[in-house]
Amino acid sequence: MINVREVAYAEALVDGLREILAKDERAFIMGGYFLGLTPRRTLMAKLRDDFPARVWYPPIAETGYVGTAIGAAMAGLRPIVDIATASFIFHAFPQVVNEAANIRYMTGGQTKVPVIFHFNQGIRGGGAAQHSHSPQAMLWNTPGLLIMAPSSPRDVQGLLRTAATCDDPVVFVDHVKLFEVTGPVSEDGTAIPFGQADVKRKGTDLTIIATSYSVQVALAAAESLAARGVSAEVVDPRTLVPFDGDTVLASVAKTGRAVVVDECHRRCGVGAEIAAVLAEEGFGYLRAPVRRVAALDVPIPFSRPLEEYVEPTAEKVVAAALEIAK
Repeated sequence: MINVREVAYAEALVDGLREILAKDERAFIMGGYFLGLTPRRTLMAKLRDDFPARVWYPPIAETGYVGTAIGAAMAGLRPIVDIATASFIFHAFPQVVNEAANIRYMTGGQTKVPVIFHFNQGIRGGGAAQHSHSPQAMLWNTPGLLIMAPSSPRDVQGLLRTAATCDDPVVFVDHVKLFEVTGPVSEDGTAIPFGQADVKRKGTDLTIIATSYSVQVALAAAESLAARGVSAEVVDPRTLVPFDGDTVLASVAKTGRAVVVDECHRRCGVGAEIAAVLAEEGFGYLRAPVRRVAALDVPIPFSRPLEEYVEPTAEKVVAAALEIAK
């Protein structure tokens, strides 16, 4: 009988990292800031105590240590690089976008780059303009990178198991607001394949598509919509690359309506790309225009009331859903 336990996302994340280090001596962690300054950060401290030679804290020089990790991956190791706050990846864009993403292609498949890049994206409360970025859309625009964006304890463990075996660079999109989300995790060691979306809630009247923390926003909106007599289906792609368009389109074919929720900015964000897929491949299914609920196209303000004004919230998702459900 498979043992299933209820755990917090942060615990599932660290358990997933521990499993990788225990199973593969080539794996190591560069930067242990996965859980930020939250109370859960003690979990990472314990992991470092258990693997003192394989959890390193490099200087704050992203270009340098990300480049070092890429070189280590090319040499046969399996680095897991924590870039911490998402905007810090901008300092390492030449390494991630112009090196890691291209090396396997430019060597005709002779050189592999099995590295995982982790960051915490999005609006977290007081992060302001320089600490609230969601750069996953920029990275989705870069061929050669795999991108995972889990939203639950089960998904973060299952996707990490797959990421740990990939020979291509993986971008792990995370969010600090997920850390206290709880859910069931099975201890059977099952990996979740990339490119396999998950229907988090079934519905019949409209489809809400979301990734990462926005899935939790979508589920809260679906609960509110149910109280109003509207049945919303919530679909979580789980990975952006590869992207499971078939599951998304199948849901929209059933419901005829779609709302896309995304913490990227509205223009050219993840939601914009998903909406384009629906327009190109699912236009015949739609009985109403696709609605996007995303961050407004301004730098994220420090003020909490202003931050709430620009961020995608459950209330905004409900308003968009009611508009097309008429």
